[in-house]
Amino acid sequence: MRQVAWVDRGQSVSFEKQPEDGPRPNCVGVARLGSLQTSGTVFTVWMQLRGSAWVESKEGRFRLRQREWIAFEKESRPLIQASRDGLCIGVALDAEALRTLGDLADSALYAGHGLMSRTEARTALHLWREAQARGPGSHVLRPLLLHVASLQRAFSDGVQRCPGRSRIRKRQVFGRMQRARMYLEGNSHRVVRIGELAELTNFSSWYLSKTFQSLYEESPQSLSARLRLERAAMLLRDTDMMIGEVASASGFDNCCSFARAFRARFGVSASGYRETAVSLPPKTAKSATGSRKPITSVQT
Repeated sequence: MRQVAWVDRGQSVSFEKQPEDGPRPNCVGVARLGSLQTSGTVFTVWMQLRGSAWVESKEGRFRLRQREWIAFEKESRPLIQASRDGLCIGVALDAEALRTLGDLADSALYAGHGLMSRTEARTALHLWREAQARGPGSHVLRPLLLHVASLQRAFSDGVQRCPGRSRIRKRQVFGRMQRARMYLEGNSHRVVRIGELAELTNFSSWYLSKTFQSLYEESPQSLSARLRLERAAMLLRDTDMMIGEVASASGFDNCCSFARAFRARFGVSASGYRETAVSLPPKTAKSATGSRKPITSVQT
């Protein structure tokens, strides 16, 4: 697993089509309408340096924008498709690379996403280029691994709040909760049943709900509803879809329930929000949706 995979100008590559014992790249990149799908044997972290990209995985569909990063567990098999001007770099980590990170920093990587500073994005590109240029050897990845781990430093508090007597157990619980949260964000176009999350995490519905609420200070149902409304707000702002179409695309059965929920969330009707958002400068209109996570799970 020591090659470089670079997919550009509409090319499409799938790791799954390579022999199981064949080489797998550590450093991967997708640009200008290229697409790449990783196998189920590697943990992947993707960093968007320019433009945007769509990501499809077992957790759902995500939009990756400039200076955002997103990480997936092995089973996720994400498919990354860059926009016309998009540039996305990634690192695919097998069990050996993950052990190396644990030895270096006593740290683990989790599914999740976040926003990089400009300095962090430039550093990521520099270390990524160094890793691909220096050839094989797990030691080559060390600086890049440490940088990737630093992008998830905010997760450490969450790990400590998870139930469990040992650090290993806490990390396990946090990893599963993160995947549940990603699943909610990747399926913001519909209502997600708590049973789906329980099956995904292999926890009981009761344990999942209790731990999720304690960790994120929001129940899975509340987060799902909030994400669906934030999705609706983005569709109202960025598309010409009719109000009824926006409601349906955000998982609401009828316009009446959508109208009540939207007004309760944003303090204005859906049509009023659209008029206000269109009249405001882009930066102000964006903030009108309230607090929003760096990765939005909006499909159009």
